[in-house]
Amino acid sequence: MKAFKNTLLLLAIGFILNACVSGKGALKQGDYYDAVLESVKRLRENPGNKKATQVLTQAYPLAIDYIDTGIQNGIKADDPKKWRNAVDGYNKINFINDQIKTSLGAMKVITNPQTRFKELADAKTKAADEAYNEGINEMMKNTRGDYKQAYFDFKDANDFNQGYKESIEMMNQAEFKATLRVAYEEINNSRFNYGTLQPVISSVQRLFLSFKPTSQKDTVPPQQYLRIIFNGYQQSGRPNITTQSENVSRQIVTGQQKGPDGKMMDITQMVAAQVTYFHKTISANSNANVTITDAGNNSVLQNLSIEGPVNWTSDWATYQGDGRALSGNAANYVQRKETWPNDQDLFNQSIRNLQNNLGQQLKSFYSQY
Repeated sequence: MKAFKNTLLLLAIGFILNACVSGKGALKQGDYYDAVLESVKRLRENPGNKKATQVLTQAYPLAIDYIDTGIQNGIKADDPKKWRNAVDGYNKINFINDQIKTSLGAMKVITNPQTRFKELADAKTKAADEAYNEGINEMMKNTRGDYKQAYFDFKDANDFNQGYKESIEMMNQAEFKATLRVAYEEINNSRFNYGTLQPVISSVQRLFLSFKPTSQKDTVPPQQYLRIIFNGYQQSGRPNITTQSENVSRQIVTGQQKGPDGKMMDITQMVAAQVTYFHKTISANSNANVTITDAGNNSVLQNLSIEGPVNWTSDWATYQGDGRALSGNAANYVQRKETWPNDQDLFNQSIRNLQNNLGQQLKSFYSQY
C-alpha cells in the first residue's frame, strides 16, 4: 500500500512539473498567449501553484502588448486582412479575461484583466466590409476555386455582421457557381437484386459537390457523368478444405496407491491421440464498373472495377485415440461441428464490402474537387 501511495505521489509531482515546464516553455519561446492560458489552467486546479503564478505574472502583460501591437501594425501596414486579424486578436484578449475570471488563483494575480469589447464591435463592422469586398474580388476572377473562396469570404462577412449588405445572397451565388454537378446513373446488369448504391453516392455529397440522378432535371447542365454498372455476384460452388494433423499426449492421474513409505501417491498413465484440424473456406464476390466522364468533352476521367470480396471460414477438428489426451485448442476444436454459411448472409456481406470499396474510391477521386 505504501509503495502504491508513493507511485501516485510521484505521478502527481510529475504531472505538476510537466504543466509548469509547458507554461514556462511557452513563455521562453515567446508564446505568451499559450503561456497565459496554461498558467491560468494550473491556477484553476491549484490556486497556490507558485510557478504558474510566476509565469502568469510575466506572460500576461507581454501577451496583451503582443496582441495589441500586432493589430496596430497590421492596420498601419494596410494588411488586406487587417480587420479580420484584429477581430481574432480582440477575441483572444477577451477570452483571456473570461479564463482569468473563472480561476480564483489567477484572479489573485491579475486582479483587473483587460477587455476589448468596444474595439471588437468596431473591428467586426470593418471586418465584415473587408471580407465582403474580398469576396466580390474573388467572384470577378471567374474560376471555381475563386468562387469557393468567395463563399467563405461572404460567410465571414455575415458572421461578423449578420445580414451585412447582400452577404447571404452573394454567399448562395458563390456556392452555386462553385458547385461541381455530377449526374449519375446506376445500372443493374445482372439477375441479382442488390438494392441500390444510391446511399453510397449520397455519402460522398458535400459542400460544392452535388450528385443527382440523370433522370432528375437540374437547373444547370452537369459537368460530369457518373455511371455505375453492377455486373453480378458469384459464390464458389465447392468449399476449399485444408487439413492438418498433430499427435498429442499427456500424463494423467488414474488413481492412487500407497508408496513404500506408506504415503499415498498418484497412479499416472500416458495417453495419446491424433487430432485432425479442418479449415473450410467459401469465397464470394460482387463486381461493378465505375466510369466518370467529363460532360464537356466526353473524356474519361476515371474507369474502375470495384469488387466486394468475402471469405467465409469454418474451423473444427476430429480425433482418434484417447480423448483424455486433448487439451487447449485441440479440446476446443473437437467440440465444434462442420458448418455451412447462409447464402443470403454471404451475398449481403459481399454487397456491403462492395459499397464500402465504392465509397472509398469515390471519396478519393472527388477529394481533388
